[in-house]
Amino acid sequence: MVIRVVRLGSARIHGEGTSIGTVRRRPRGVPKAEFAAQDWYDVWFPNLAPSVETMKLGRSGTTPAEWAVFVKRYRSEMATPDVSRTLDLLAVLSNHSDFSVGCYCEDEARWHRAVLRTLLAERDASFG
Repeated sequence: MVIRVVRLGSARIHGEGTSIGTVRRRPRGVPKAEFAAQDWYDVWFPNLAPSVETMKLGRSGTTPAEWAVFVKRYRSEMATPDVSRTLDLLAVLSNHSDFSVGCYCEDEARWHRAVLRTLLAERDASFG
């Protein structure tokens, strides 16, 4: 059983399981009933997305120093008690169920799902 970290909107991988959209905003122009059918996600969970302010910081950052500021701020947001417990829960569930978490961005290395992968790995999550 594993977590997969994916780009939402891309074709699903065999065994991906339930897809959790860790994005601040829903896909534009897509009816809610079509989110899963169009491979966006099964469940929208913006609790694991960066805040709007942090999201803007990440999008505008072009240098390693700016990226480091984004990572620090996002990690701080993910350290709040409620979110931290959610990450703990997902890490434990990864040992018993297949599911995926993801965002829309093309380059995982330059967006929050890379940091989310690290946060889950720090909690001994199982990855596929």
